[in-house]
Amino acid sequence: MRAFIGIDFENSLKNQIYELQQEFKKYAINGRWKHRDNFHLTLKFLNEISTSQQAQIDAALKKLCIEKKYFNLKFGKPNIFEGRDSVRVLWIGILGDLKQLYILQQEIDKAIKPLGFSAERRKFKPHITIGQDIVFERRFEEIQSYFENVQLEPIRVDRLFLFKSEQIKYKRVYTKVTEYNLRDERCDKL
Repeated sequence: MRAFIGIDFENSLKNQIYELQQEFKKYAINGRWKHRDNFHLTLKFLNEISTSQQAQIDAALKKLCIEKKYFNLKFGKPNIFEGRDSVRVLWIGILGDLKQLYILQQEIDKAIKPLGFSAERRKFKPHITIGQDIVFERRFEEIQSYFENVQLEPIRVDRLFLFKSEQIKYKRVYTKVTEYNLRDERCDKL
């Protein structure tokens, strides 16, 4: 199974991201656009995993998450990773409790390293991909200025998911396989 670990969003937030994506599409000549249901925040790409690796990942992440309390994130402004002749990736940045997010991502790396998954070499840059290989009708900086004051609802990070990634009828589909709940400190007070 091709898999990754990530944070999913409520449907209301996915709808808001989708509306923002549709506004960007108005300025695009062409491109590949992420499906609304696939909006997520990737914490660790795993590639192909076996059933036994999945069980080990589940055990490691359940143990890790029960020790971590939930935190909040919010969205920053849209930006790009440039390609040669197009925008390689159009994305929305992440703000908020980034310290907790970076710690969580590093601890995931550490928890599954003994299972044969090497740590990320690239610096973790949290973002939500909304499109790829896009050619805009004008410079991105000009288009970006139209979206500087976009407000999306905040993200409460209270669980992680192991996602399965597969190609179904020429469409990339991400399916939640396992849920890992972070500790809710309000429950600790009961």
